[in-house]
Amino acid sequence: MKNIFQTKSLILLSIFISLISMISCSDDLVVPDDPVIENEEEVITTLTYTLTPSEGGSAVVLTYQDLDGDGANEPTITNGMLSNSTVYTGALTLLNETESPAESITEEIEEEDDEHQFFFSSTITDLQVEYADEDGDGKPVGLTTTLTTGAVGSGTLTITLRHEPEKSAANVASGDITSAGGETDISVTFTLTIEE
Repeated sequence: MKNIFQTKSLILLSIFISLISMISCSDDLVVPDDPVIENEEEVITTLTYTLTPSEGGSAVVLTYQDLDGDGANEPTITNGMLSNSTVYTGALTLLNETESPAESITEEIEEEDDEHQFFFSSTITDLQVEYADEDGDGKPVGLTTTLTTGAVGSGTLTITLRHEPEKSAANVASGDITSAGGETDISVTFTLTIEE
């Protein structure tokens, strides 16, 4: 009888120790590390493209503003008129105006220029946009540009900012967005009129 009692006691003790071991080794009771937060996409409410004629004269300012993002209100877009056969220096500025004071997204792009590139496409055949800035690896960014107009006419200019595009591809470096990859941070289409 004494042996049976000791055997049962040993079995119960073994089960108890096994349970404690399983509970203490369980991954469920381990407090997880803080999650790694990826670099969040920038909130861009306002894009301004200022075009200054290289031979002097008044600047043309194209603006896009959408303070409520995906909300009910339509964005406000200011289009522009450019002179034919003229070279313009272009400067882009981007803001997040949901913050007070407004946060400069331009500064973030300058700091992370290797991860960003602007692309310019136009339905105006002889309108050309060339990069005038580059990142630390000699790849284009597009915050500053040279825009050249040709004949009189009208059409659109679309400006797209891509985050982490494939900048090493030759066609991407020349401004071709078709195989750029990455994620679109903002894309805005302006209507332009080219006049004498």
